[in-house]
Amino acid sequence: MAKHYREEVAMQFIVEIALSFPVVVFSVLMPLVLLYWVLVALRLVPLELFEHDSLKGDYLSSSLVALGFAGVPASFSLSVLLLLAAAITLAVELLGLRWLDLGFFRVPLGVVVLWGAFAIASPLAAALCGSMRRWFHRHLLGHQRCLLGEHVEVLAEPDGEGWTRATLVDDPQHEVRLHGKADSMPHVGEHRVLVKYVAEEGAYRSVDATEFREARSHLHRLRLGGGRSATV
Repeated sequence: MAKHYREEVAMQFIVEIALSFPVVVFSVLMPLVLLYWVLVALRLVPLELFEHDSLKGDYLSSSLVALGFAGVPASFSLSVLLLLAAAITLAVELLGLRWLDLGFFRVPLGVVVLWGAFAIASPLAAALCGSMRRWFHRHLLGHQRCLLGEHVEVLAEPDGEGWTRATLVDDPQHEVRLHGKADSMPHVGEHRVLVKYVAEEGAYRSVDATEFREARSHLHRLRLGGGRSATV
């Protein structure tokens, strides 16, 4: 009887925490993440669910690259990010929020907790995913779009048709094919960023790493400027 009572109390506690805001956000998201990975294991959905052939216009992949998640599938990066943010949010709930009589203020405070959880989890998730890049390079040879955003070093001058080879800066044993255009031709020893995968050629388009950083910084400034002008 006492054991049954303790189990009932424990279940009520778990349900209460799971349905409390902001933990409830992850109570909804994490089962969806688990379902996705089950479907991936059954090969019913692709691992590269969010990747496109180019970073241009692909805001999700571009944002993940900017946050340091290049080289691993976006679905894996997002899963790790959500898992860490969920753990941080749960810890805040158990150690702080559940002991406070917040009333209506639980919602705005919960939003702040969510923002803080993702802000803290982002660099941690990026570091964890970064440590697994080489594993993905070795075991996901058929998923070339995951490499978009990776930095490479050009090994040789391109031939007459613009073909050359490069290795990943963080994984020199992994080699890729580059196909340059007349207005953006790679040169030996250059560090470049993979920005487009051309499936028909089995090769990548790339841009100079410095130009890539400058273009990203310029775009970031434009977005901030647009946001300010919209609020004036």
